[in-house]
Amino acid sequence: MKEIKIGNRTISAAHEVLVIAEAGINHNGSFAIAKKMVDMVKKAGADCIKFQTHITEKEMIKTDILPGKISKTPLWDIIKNCELTDEEESKLSKYCKEQKIIFLSTPFSIPAVDRLEKIKMPAYKIGSGELTNIPFLIHIAKIGKPVILSSGMSNMNEIKAAVSLFRKFKTPLALLQTTSEYPCDYKDVNLGVIDKYKKLFDIPIGISDHSIGIYTVLGAVAKGAIIVEKHITLDRNMPGPDQKLSLEPDELAELVKGCRAVKLALGSTKKILKKELPVLRFARESVVANENISKGDKFTEENLTTKRPNTGQVPAKEFYKIIGKKAKRNITRDRQLLYSDIA
Repeated sequence: MKEIKIGNRTISAAHEVLVIAEAGINHNGSFAIAKKMVDMVKKAGADCIKFQTHITEKEMIKTDILPGKISKTPLWDIIKNCELTDEEESKLSKYCKEQKIIFLSTPFSIPAVDRLEKIKMPAYKIGSGELTNIPFLIHIAKIGKPVILSSGMSNMNEIKAAVSLFRKFKTPLALLQTTSEYPCDYKDVNLGVIDKYKKLFDIPIGISDHSIGIYTVLGAVAKGAIIVEKHITLDRNMPGPDQKLSLEPDELAELVKGCRAVKLALGSTKKILKKELPVLRFARESVVANENISKGDKFTEENLTTKRPNTGQVPAKEFYKIIGKKAKRNITRDRQLLYSDIA
């Protein structure tokens, strides 16, 4: 699998999972809240915080359309009220650099891309809604920076076309399995798509998850996801369409901890480990006399048994190799058998 680099962070199967905390618009347009969210991400140990860059007039026409069932407020009003200024984004980027976490923001228009270029953002996260916006994709691809692409609301042909576009421009690319439900039912997460993406594209694969809790993200890591993205909030009781499905501070910390643990647990070697040897000594069994055995008696399944600990000479796995042989000396009940006891 190919790797990509975002700043000094390498993203590949050989490295830790990249945890992207999706602040999105959960700051509700407040720079002070956005900055607190950076602190939250730093404290939780996540690698990256991602905002959204909205210039409402440049990304949509004035409309009363609602964002599905997640809010009764028109989408235009939600986006307009949650805009951050270019100066605020620049300050957030600098603050993230000070905190040693990666700053990303998803643009929703070409002017938003150009604005983010001014603050030298190291990579682009493209939302699912833009996967088929060809002029927008080409504009980003020409920049040449790494791209992380979400794939919600898309069929496989559309995804293949987007991947091919970025390959044409030799753009470093990662792809995230995404289901654009808010919140997403567990049955619709489709973690098996991660395996398909890995086989089809040979690029870093991950998940942008909108289900409740951290379960499916940890499952994705177990399936080989090396990038995970999850919405975050300071408090789920805050107003906003994404707050209820977002992780609060303690949950984000647990997600980071869980991703690190599952990634470490993905080894495929099966052998007796050095750290298992002390357990092996007391947990396994040795061959033991089940009754007093006289010199010359044959060993049988009745006069021999196996008991802990595994400190005798003859391990339990050799039990049937002993049956039928004769005792060279008297052996008292419950004594571990010696090789020298066997004629």
